[in-house]
Amino acid sequence: MSVFVGKSINKKVTIGRIHYYEKNQSSVKRETVADVEAEWQRFLAGRETASAQLQALYDKACAEVGEAEAAIFEIHMMMLEDEDYLDSIENIIKNQSMCAEYAAAVTGDNFSEMFASMDDEYMKARSVDVKDISERLVNVLSGVEGGTGDISEPVILVAEDLAPSETVQMDKTKLLGFVTRLGSANSHTAILARTMNIPAIIEVDIQKEWHGHMAILDAVKGQVVIDPDEATLNEARAVMEAEAKRQELLMTLKGKETITTSGKKINLYANIGGVSDTAAALQNDAEGIGLFRSEFLYLESSDYPSEDEQFKAYKTVAENMGGKKVIIRTLDIGADKQVDYFNLDKEENPALGYRAIRICLTRKEIFKTQLRALLRASAFGCIAIMFPMIISVDEVRQAKAILDECKKELSDTGIKFADVEVGVMIETPAAVMVSDELAKEVDFFSIGTNDLTQYTLAIDRQNPKLDCFYDAHHPAVLKLIKMTIDNGHAGGAWVGICGELGADLELTKTFVDMGIDELSVSPSAIFHIREAVRNL
Repeated sequence: MSVFVGKSINKKVTIGRIHYYEKNQSSVKRETVADVEAEWQRFLAGRETASAQLQALYDKACAEVGEAEAAIFEIHMMMLEDEDYLDSIENIIKNQSMCAEYAAAVTGDNFSEMFASMDDEYMKARSVDVKDISERLVNVLSGVEGGTGDISEPVILVAEDLAPSETVQMDKTKLLGFVTRLGSANSHTAILARTMNIPAIIEVDIQKEWHGHMAILDAVKGQVVIDPDEATLNEARAVMEAEAKRQELLMTLKGKETITTSGKKINLYANIGGVSDTAAALQNDAEGIGLFRSEFLYLESSDYPSEDEQFKAYKTVAENMGGKKVIIRTLDIGADKQVDYFNLDKEENPALGYRAIRICLTRKEIFKTQLRALLRASAFGCIAIMFPMIISVDEVRQAKAILDECKKELSDTGIKFADVEVGVMIETPAAVMVSDELAKEVDFFSIGTNDLTQYTLAIDRQNPKLDCFYDAHHPAVLKLIKMTIDNGHAGGAWVGICGELGADLELTKTFVDMGIDELSVSPSAIFHIREAVRNL
């Protein structure tokens, strides 16, 4: 019996045989060609095939894991159209008389290294995407098929790392969990593990020789046990049985109110990233949508989404939720969420830069397009509008004035819309300190604890080197949350939490004692929070 330690992603336990996954990579040779124009046309044909494969993967991902996670394949399709990337490949083919496979492989390596060397964490992450795209092109040109091979039974998948295209192509019914040598808490492997609610561990010293061996993937303890003895197996089975019984008990909470024993009602909503995510929200009995991250409509598009495109998305969610409240956060682009067609300048401190409401107030037409779409959709359900990254009363008044302009434009053309609640996200210490004044301007606050913690502690939450310093339970953060709740209530605004802390069971009692009105969490966390509240 051998034990290997790593970093847990989804804290569950599973038992099964290991399937060691190796990519089917083509062996690329440096071969010259006589007809460079014909070779360039062969590359373009291969690119079209790769693009069609990515479109199919996008459609499959939308159906299985939602639009937010599927967006990466649209980004990959856009990269296949990138002029710099294509110019490099064309140059190698035509000026060096090299074969298309070699040109794609070299360009992929060069661009991947270029992205990996950048300081910005978002841009660093793109190095994996470029590598994935180039490998797809080489495989298409070489006639090599990808995939995990024939898996006849549910397995624990072990790999160096998994690209988004690989995770989507897998038969999800055959996956018990993931173990990788590389990856991060925000990798596609981690996202898929959370979406599928299966255990995963990264940063493990994996061995190819594990293939076919029985193992325990214990993401509670953060370890992989190879060839476990009977006593260790029985211990793991007991943990799994207890978890299964617990899930059954949690399902008995479906349809019940999220209310304390003394009668305090908490509105328990879901965070979603796209239209298809409403299915998970409804399946987990969300009482509403507390955060619809509308920026994914922009991230998934190759150009500014039109008013009609946005209207259709917002209307669909409002209708699907059957009259339950749907809080839609207006455009929150910038920082770690970059979109090429916005043409944003590179910034030294993007988290402190030109983002969210700052873009909307200075690019008014983009903002008005979204607000008109939101107002039109409000006629089909209970929509509320929330402005992100607010730091002053003046910003709120400007945003509300633009909203009023949109209302007038719609009224003048006879388009119906409903009265909508207007709220702001409290994400900065500045917003907390003026929350007594902000409460007089809006109907509600939603505390974004991820950014509030980042800005309060002066710690970049994207930087893994600072994980040991990052303390979401820091007294300063909790005091700011309490101040926000008190000031919101004093000014007549209700107050919710939509950040990661909302699902932190260690703080549920604290937040209820503080007087929180609403908690918005990932759909899979809803029953756990409901149970905790009902036991208070």
